[in-house]
Amino acid sequence: MKQIPMLIASCLLITNVQAQSFTLSGKVEGQTAGYAYLSYPGEKGSYRTDSAQLQNGKFTFKGQLSGPSMSSLALERPDPMSYDNTSASLFLEPGNMTVSVKKGALKEAKLKGSKAQADMDQLDEARKPVAKSLAPLSAEYNRLNGEYIAARRAKKDSATLAGMLDQLEKVKEKMDPYYEQMEAIDRAFIEKHPNSYASAYLMRFRVSSMKLAEGEAVYNRMSPEIQQSGFGKEIRKELDGLRGGSPGSVAHVFSKTDINGQPLSLADFKGKYVLVDFWASWCGPCRKGNPHLKEVYAKYKDKGFEIIGISDDDSNHEAWKKAVAQDGIGIWKHVLRGLDMKKRQNNEPNPEDISDYYGIHSLPTKILIGPDGVIVGRYGGGGENDEAMDKKLAEVFGKM
Repeated sequence: MKQIPMLIASCLLITNVQAQSFTLSGKVEGQTAGYAYLSYPGEKGSYRTDSAQLQNGKFTFKGQLSGPSMSSLALERPDPMSYDNTSASLFLEPGNMTVSVKKGALKEAKLKGSKAQADMDQLDEARKPVAKSLAPLSAEYNRLNGEYIAARRAKKDSATLAGMLDQLEKVKEKMDPYYEQMEAIDRAFIEKHPNSYASAYLMRFRVSSMKLAEGEAVYNRMSPEIQQSGFGKEIRKELDGLRGGSPGSVAHVFSKTDINGQPLSLADFKGKYVLVDFWASWCGPCRKGNPHLKEVYAKYKDKGFEIIGISDDDSNHEAWKKAVAQDGIGIWKHVLRGLDMKKRQNNEPNPEDISDYYGIHSLPTKILIGPDGVIVGRYGGGGENDEAMDKKLAEVFGKM
């Protein structure tokens, strides 16, 4: 089953090493006046946006960077409340760089003076044939998703919304093979260039879908310089989180108020096999897999098996409860993950977020915990598939 990525930290990664100066000079083809806007890493987990007035189409930015960092260049002031599809992604690094851009085609910007960007250009060239095939499907998905969001805001009936989600899922299924091809290209690049900042940047987003041993092997091949960079530290953090949710680790004991307003603690289930199911009402693959989970639950619930659903619906309790009722999964326990968006955006610790303790970055992901509180299986992001889960359950309960 395919997974849907959860919200992750901004790609404008911040490092904690000493900042160094950079200069970015550029020229815009097709626009002589106005402003250019550069968004890049700032201090303490935030990022800043600087502006520079165009003089005959030319502009210059000067600032401080802690190391190679993914940034963005736009010709209109960025709107933090929306996804900007008109900016140019630039892999800036300390030193002097130049960029040439064309109005209306910022994504084709050419940056010189950055080794990290040169590596990304090489990767983009390898991705190009797949990206070309994926583009029309991505456009269709974005159009349908926009219509779905508008329908939700207009409070359309559940049948209409369900039909729209089904359309989205069908398009996504068509996109999945191309994403798999893209992932294979990325992994081949990382394997060939372990000491490139571009590889470290890619790993920051790929590591959560890798098995722990695979991710550790890639990390260990990186140079100390890369490991100590902002990207390297983020990878290390992801691997440590993944370790906490992988077989052999003691499961984090969480306590929450469940969907019925009753207290629930993982400690209450000691002596049982517990499947912790990370899902969400808006996750198509999650809900598509619920009928199978119901079959599994019916098969083993009288043998010391329990399921606890951890929903990523902290911002929409109504949708969470409606999905539980519609899918008929109220037969097992349900709690919310505990996501606090304010803390997430400010890079503040959030000890109430269960997902962080298990290294969850894609849905659905299921964690199987043994009677002694030790994790015995991970299925989904960074783990095995549902077939492996079925096999494991048959193995452990076949002995009873």
